[in-house]
Amino acid sequence: MKTIGNILWFLLGGFLLALLWTLSGMLLCLTLIGIPFGLQCFKNASLMLHPFGYDVIYGTIGVPSLLGNIIWIFLLGWELALASLAAGFLCCITIVGIPFGLQSIKFAKLALMPFGAKIVKIR
Repeated sequence: MKTIGNILWFLLGGFLLALLWTLSGMLLCLTLIGIPFGLQCFKNASLMLHPFGYDVIYGTIGVPSLLGNIIWIFLLGWELALASLAAGFLCCITIVGIPFGLQSIKFAKLALMPFGAKIVKIR
């Protein structure tokens, strides 16, 4: 079932969100200071391509992660979160799209706080 969900996700908009995250990461990697933020974008872009079967766990956030998240929100976090929320609400219009909408909303939270979050595989 995860495979079918991932294929449908990719075809129905997951590719566009992954492309948005990848372009954001490439933009951030142009500067030396933006490289850690760009690497987070690439990590999240790979999750955007196959989200079913993975979950995001938020652990305790230390000072470096907190500062990284604050800077991240001002750089690109709120734009990526709004894009994920918009995609989530559009998917939730139909009953069939609700699982995809929930995945997009999960990504909106990840877009606001990527530092200190772990992506784990669900068994």
